[in-house]
Amino acid sequence: MRVLVVDHPLVAHKLTVLRDKNTPSPVFRLLTEELVTLLAYEATREVRVEEVEIETPVTTTVGTGLVKPTPLVVPILRAGLGMLEGMTRLLPTAEVGFLGMARNEETLEAITYAERLPDDLTGRQVYVLDPMLATGGTLKEAIKFLFDRGAMDITCICLLGAPEGIEALRQQHEGANVTIVLASVDEGLNEKSYIVPGLGDAGDRLYGVVG
Repeated sequence: MRVLVVDHPLVAHKLTVLRDKNTPSPVFRLLTEELVTLLAYEATREVRVEEVEIETPVTTTVGTGLVKPTPLVVPILRAGLGMLEGMTRLLPTAEVGFLGMARNEETLEAITYAERLPDDLTGRQVYVLDPMLATGGTLKEAIKFLFDRGAMDITCICLLGAPEGIEALRQQHEGANVTIVLASVDEGLNEKSYIVPGLGDAGDRLYGVVG
């Protein structure tokens, strides 16, 4: 397993505004999309490509194209949906699947309540979108789910990560073809397993509180 923290001034700036509790939801959504596009640029360095022949207005030349089947992008519902636009802006030809996972607030274990994915992911590159890597429970289950269906390698793109969650993933997936791409590794988790300093509940800040 590999962990990549993207060190770029624009990433740091956008993340700072996201952390601010006074940033309104519309701005939060826009900045999340922009930040994900920056993270995705680094996350896709190992995307599989092949040579393709094309005709320019002047001559024939050889360029680069994505290998088919193209990558699969999987946002974790619901907060991961706020990251989807930023990812598909960079990878418009990618296929999109969905995993609905929620954390049991008492046991902190992840529960899968919905999925819309191909039954066979053999050989596929998969990009998982989940804003917060806190305890690691959700991503551990998502990664296992995708590997069980045959995924070749998995890259998880998160806005923030806690050391506890990163270590939990490392223990379960050490040696596996898994990459975690983050804008920041924060101090740790509080007594409610929220990331500190964090940015609060990403889902609520993206879409409001569902009563």
